[in-house]
Amino acid sequence: MNTAANQLTADEIKVILRAADEIILQGGRTLLAKILKGSKEKKVMELKLDQCPVYGFYKTWKIDDILLKIDWMIDHEFLEIRYDRKLPLVVFSPRGWQIHMDQYTDELLEEWRKWIRDGYQNPDMSYLKDRNREMILLLIEKIKESREKAFIPYLELWEKIDYKKMKQEIRIAIEAINHNEPIDPSVVKAREEAINEALEVEDPVDLKIKCMGCLKRFTFSVGEQQFFKQKGLSFPNRCKKCRKNPIWR
Repeated sequence: MNTAANQLTADEIKVILRAADEIILQGGRTLLAKILKGSKEKKVMELKLDQCPVYGFYKTWKIDDILLKIDWMIDHEFLEIRYDRKLPLVVFSPRGWQIHMDQYTDELLEEWRKWIRDGYQNPDMSYLKDRNREMILLLIEKIKESREKAFIPYLELWEKIDYKKMKQEIRIAIEAINHNEPIDPSVVKAREEAINEALEVEDPVDLKIKCMGCLKRFTFSVGEQQFFKQKGLSFPNRCKKCRKNPIWR
């Protein structure tokens, strides 16, 4: 068996999700593989994908083996394929997004810490506006939990440019840090446990699906599941016999 198809580590899962973030709904498996390979092809350079923090993570691997890793991510429901017309594009699965959102908010926090070390006083905070609301709320929650008063000037700059509801959340974070409000460790623990659970991997198994046509159960094999996932297709709700029946077409 090709070792590229073996189970990936938690770190590898996070790396591939981080690379995928650069091209969600914009590129497919091959472009994702080129980011991870560290390709210097024209398209990669034009899209500035070489600036991705995990660019070249698999630089010593062959593209075909990197593609096997990406297919593993699809097979194990960390990534999905969605078609835009005839183009197969990479998207996050729900649990893939959960994992990536957690690591990406940590990355944003580390960027703020670097700004502090570098004495960067007036960053343009508009880069956080109109981002995924769930992710931004998680970022604010982590900022509150950090209790780092050095973050307050950045929060105040951010508060000035965002929408009303987000301004309120940012203000709550500022007040929490200023008053050194206690952190609920159970919330932090629950979040960590949820991420660890999302990273757990179970090998796919054959499914028994009840046919909506004849009402009998049919086997949908692991191989068929992999084919459907990699083609961005929904699993069938009818057996092969009923699918061939003109009445169900």
